[in-house]
Amino acid sequence: MNPTKRYINLYTEANPNPNSLKFVVNIMLVPDGTDYDFPTAASAAASPLAQQLFALPYVERVFFMSNFVTVTKSEQVDWEEVKEELKRIIKSYLEEDRPVVTQPLQEAENAYREEDAETVQLIKGALEEYVRPAVESDGGAISFRSYHEGVVTVELRGACSGCPSSTMTLKSGIENLLKQMVPGVKEVIAEGV
Repeated sequence: MNPTKRYINLYTEANPNPNSLKFVVNIMLVPDGTDYDFPTAASAAASPLAQQLFALPYVERVFFMSNFVTVTKSEQVDWEEVKEELKRIIKSYLEEDRPVVTQPLQEAENAYREEDAETVQLIKGALEEYVRPAVESDGGAISFRSYHEGVVTVELRGACSGCPSSTMTLKSGIENLLKQMVPGVKEVIAEGV
């Protein structure tokens, strides 16, 4: 066994987006509460691992959060054709103890700020407690963007982007929850869908 390599255990989890797959590892890739979403190869300058994954012709999006990488592939290939190759690349990269990202991490978007209005704090609290864990378990992330005249705007990243069921989840799940929990919420719309 090579003493410079670290042990990486990696497994995959499916999620509602048939073109995304969550690669879960036994180490934290980025600090808790942060995430990196690279929707294109050009956007991946901050991540050598994402750049390596984008070198594969079928990779369309790379997302890092906590202890997982979500990869979105093109519809032209099946997971059975490419899953093992992706697992090998991710595992090998991480075993070499190389950095996942090379630019400073950003503050969590759902952090409370004293200047937030009470309604915005209620929205952020509901998103943090009830929505974020479910979205993360599906290989994605959600962030509050704005609230104006009853309309909440959120950003969906990772597996949520381009997911066929994201609109249904947004309207049937997130919107209904916020309408019940936060007086004044009339609609929820999403960026990144």
